[in-house]
Parts: sequence; structure tokens; C-alpha cells
Amino acid sequence: MESIIKDSPTKTRRKFDKSFKCEVVRNWLSSGKSAAVIAKEFGLNESLLFAWRKLLPPAEAGGKAAAGGRRPAVEDLQSQLDAARREIRHLHEQRDILKKTLGILSEPSGNATNGFTR
Repeated sequence: MESIIKDSPTKTRRKFDKSFKCEVVRNWLSSGKSAAVIAKEFGLNESLLFAWRKLLPPAEAGGKAAAGGRRPAVEDLQSQLDAARREIRHLHEQRDILKKTLGILSEPSGNATNGFTR
């Protein structure tokens, strides 16, 4: 018996240099798009992006060192907290005013005819 072997082109494994990998990962992390979208744009497999991200130094991969590596000062945090508390207080006041207004507008009128006159 003679077996028929189809001549199909063999797929060669693509190789990417480190600069291309770094550029794709930086594009992915800075764009805010999902890994699937970036992988499709570049014609890659999504899992490659996650593997390539591990190759980058932490500062480039968006780790703690990317934010400058320093913790915010206590004064900065306290001022942010104070601003948030002021905003919450203001929003509570607005909510209370709206509740009172809704209560006034939804009260039935004083006479039994509900405002209708003959």
C-alpha cells in the first residue's frame, strides 16, 4: 500500500528580538488595552505577552519602582484625606437638601379637593 503524504509547508518558529518584545509589552501596559487586543494587533498569542512581561525589569513592567519607588509623604496623604472628607460632607449636605425638597413636593395639599376647584 502506498501512503500519500501531503506536502504541507512546515511552519518555522518565529523569533523576536528583545527590543521588539519590550516595545510590545510597553505598548500593552501603557495603552490600557487588554492583552488579547494587543496580541491580535501584533499577530501574537496572548500568553506570549504575559511571558514577555516577566522579561522586563520591574520599573518598565509597571511595578512599584515605576511609580518612583517612594511612598507618598504623610502630609500628602493627610491632605488627600481631608479633601475627601470635605467632599463627603458637601455631598451629604446636598443629599439632605434634596431629601427635604422631595418631601415638600410630595406632600398632599391641605384641602380635600387636591387643588381642584369648581
